[in-house]
Parts: sequence; C-alpha cells; structure tokens
Amino acid sequence: MAVGRDLEIHGQALADVTVLDGSLLVSGEIRGGVVVLGGDVRLTGSARIGGDLHVVGGGLETEPGAIVGGRTVAYASVTRAWLTLLEGPALGLPATSPVVLAAKLALAAAWLVLLLLLFATAGRAVLATSEEVRREPLRCFATGVVGVLVLVLTGLLLSAAALALAAPLLALVAVLALLLKLWGMVAVFHAVGAWIAGRLSGRRLLALHAALAGFLLLTSLKLVPYLGTWLWTLASFVAVGASIGSKFGRREPWFADDPAELFSAPPNRS
Repeated sequence: MAVGRDLEIHGQALADVTVLDGSLLVSGEIRGGVVVLGGDVRLTGSARIGGDLHVVGGGLETEPGAIVGGRTVAYASVTRAWLTLLEGPALGLPATSPVVLAAKLALAAAWLVLLLLLFATAGRAVLATSEEVRREPLRCFATGVVGVLVLVLTGLLLSAAALALAAPLLALVAVLALLLKLWGMVAVFHAVGAWIAGRLSGRRLLALHAALAGFLLLTSLKLVPYLGTWLWTLASFVAVGASIGSKFGRREPWFADDPAELFSAPPNRS
C-alpha cells in the first residue's frame, strides 16, 4: 500500500496492491488485485496482474503484452476536483490553491445549511447521535473505519459485477454512505461544541449554539493546510461510526435478536 506517493512494481508482489493519492507503474507481476484512487496506472508490456484492476480518478495506460487476469474497471471521469470536493486530500493540487480554498468555503456554507435544517427537523435524534460521539469516540471511530471499508469494498464489487441491478445497488450504497456522513458530522459539530464549552466555561450551551460553535471551530481548522484535511478525515470516520452506532439517533438494534420478531404481529394493547 502507498499513501500520498507513487508506487512502482518491477518485481513480484504476492498480494493485493493499493495506491491512494498516487500513481502506479507495473512492469512486474502482481498476483492479487489492484486498486488505485486519485492516480494514474501504467502497465508495461511485461506487466502481469492476477486479479481485478480498479482505477478511480486517474487514467489507465496499457502497453501491448500486458495481462490483467480479472476485470478492468476505470473511472477516469472522477476528476481530482471532484475527489477534493468529497473531502479527500487535495489530489494533484496545492493545499493553498484557490480552487481548494474555494471548494472548502463552498462546502462550509453547505454544512451550515444542513446543520440548521437537521436541528429544525430532527434535533432530538441528532443530539442522541452526538451523545454517542461524546460517550464512546474511539468506538465510533473504529466502527466508522470498518463501515467505510465495507461500503468501499461493496461498491467495488458491484462495479465489477456485470448484473442488471449493479448500477442501482451501487447508487444505493453511495447514498447510504453520504447519509451516514452528513448526519454524523452534524452530531460531531454539536459534540465538539458542547465539549469545548464545558471545558472553557463549565456551562451548557443551547444545543444549536453548541453545534454552531463546533462547526465554526472545525471549519476554521479545515482551512489549515494538511492538518485540516486529516482532521476532517478523522472526524468523518467518527461521524459514520456514530450514525451507524446510534442508527441515526434512534438507538435501536439494526437487526432483531429473534428473526421471528420481524414477522410476528404487534401485541394487542387493548
């Protein structure tokens, strides 16, 4: 695995290869699959890949003679600008680039609108998710990491599947991931604001005021080159994990303990 740098395979790799925010050059053999996010892939004539090849946000150049044993899926149209808008590292762009700064400010305005909307329509559920963040932040982070990995792998599997339902299911996975992050980040705003207020003044702020305070703090830190990107990445994992753990603030189990309960009639309360 290579993160934030290029990778070259001239010999033999016995397992899978993953490159995030970098390009890949293969002139040797990779026995597993290959996933490249935010970079280009070049396969020379002697390249051999035993599994699938997935390229997202980059180009694919294949010389005559290169062999890919599995499926080849490339989404070159997912540009670096779009990946930046999705809160990832500023792929191929300086952290102080006007494009990156403008994208961050535009997203900050969108986050503010979402915060006000959710507190106006589902305030209690958001506060329940915020309580999950404050009570078990490390557990939320671990749950978020696992959840994101499951969603990514599910998306890649559906992308490689030649089924009629693959595209609708892939869209459903993407929508679920987006909802988990949007809901959870608003809860993180409130949790951070409430924690800061308690530490500095020992007083409890109104729920909306605490959320606005957390939003302003995290948004300000996001404008700091590099630190802001990684801080929001960590917060995103916590947000996804809190949304999953609290079931969008409902605090109900995702699955019934007894499968028969799903089909049983509700008790007669008359």
